[in-house]
Amino acid sequence: MKKQEVNPEHVIRQSRSKKIPVSELRIGMFVSRLDRDWLDTPFLMQGFMVETLEHIDILVEYCKHVWVDAVEDEWVPLEDRGKLKRQSRSSRYINKVDTQLEHHRARGVYREARRITKNLLDEVRLGGAVDTENAKSTVSHCVDSILRNPDALLWMSKMRNQDEYTAEHCLNVCILTIAFGRHLGLPKQTLHQLGLCGLLHDVGKMRISTEILNKPGALTEKEFRVVKGHTIHGRNLLMSSSGLYHGVVDVAYSHHEKLDGTGYPRKLKATSISEQARIVAIVDAYDAMTADRCYAPAITSTDALKIIFKDRGYHFDEQLALKFIETVGLYPPGSIVELCNGQVGLVLTVNNRYRHLPKVMTVLDEDKQPKKEKVIDLSAIESGELGRDFLIKRVLRDGSHNIRIRDFRDKGLHLSQPF
Repeated sequence: MKKQEVNPEHVIRQSRSKKIPVSELRIGMFVSRLDRDWLDTPFLMQGFMVETLEHIDILVEYCKHVWVDAVEDEWVPLEDRGKLKRQSRSSRYINKVDTQLEHHRARGVYREARRITKNLLDEVRLGGAVDTENAKSTVSHCVDSILRNPDALLWMSKMRNQDEYTAEHCLNVCILTIAFGRHLGLPKQTLHQLGLCGLLHDVGKMRISTEILNKPGALTEKEFRVVKGHTIHGRNLLMSSSGLYHGVVDVAYSHHEKLDGTGYPRKLKATSISEQARIVAIVDAYDAMTADRCYAPAITSTDALKIIFKDRGYHFDEQLALKFIETVGLYPPGSIVELCNGQVGLVLTVNNRYRHLPKVMTVLDEDKQPKKEKVIDLSAIESGELGRDFLIKRVLRDGSHNIRIRDFRDKGLHLSQPF
């Protein structure tokens, strides 16, 4: 049979997963899937490069088979040629400093970024233009902090003030989007672009009356149509702003579109929604669900991730939804958790080897009474230095037992000992 020649534009090179026994693993292979749930293993998440023999030893201990990525050429059918092209994920990041050191820097970064974001949005509300230079500067500082160590700034993003919801939401989406991009392995330049998309995604809300935005009850159909107009306002505002990455306009316009075509304002379907808009859509939904809003109380990070998981493939991009769940993890920094022994604490840093055993600062005793703050590394449970009664029982909402994360920001995150 004569080999058919094809247009190179109609062929894509993509990764295919191949199942192999762990005995065949070699350094340099990319493991994309395990033969068991990642929650049952000490690995950060599915999807990592085998860099040392220790990685292979750990895989041998937990798995019999794994899936590794192999590159193949694939013909793209005519009807699918408009589908999304994924951005290159070639960058690999490591934490450059420990979390305690970055906390000191991140505190200043977050405080200044919040001030600039609030001023930027207030200026737009008063009829001014978008301050693109200050927006870029804010994103740049956030990118630098997250590349040094993402836990510190993610911790700060948990500290909310309901009276400043829109500004803090925009900043938090910026921070989470950058951290998400870091986890995806996107290059630094792309992280800057994504951060700007996140920071300005809701700028159009500054053209919506505060009476509607802050209405405590359900919106009428007419009011909801007005709120949905923020995507169009955002597009128009950003199109008239100079020096902005073009994707920022697209994200402001499209971050409420859904894969099944039920979103707004244009009811776009999967093939018409950019990757940046898909990323920000997931982060936007997560941050909104985990914050107290005028019309709905916050839910826990665990419950929010369950909703994103349930809606993957319909509302949210399936692959990106799963990767975002990996990014946030079981117990993200700033989570309020109850231990099996009844004590209550705040998650300070995640443990990349044992995701279910982070460092926690306990603040309430077994009777839910205030106690001297103490930082506990739950990974000591693995070595037997701590009992299993220190395992995390559940995640609590911010404000549970009168524990509010912003109170720790206000007192400067004073800790009883280094962590």
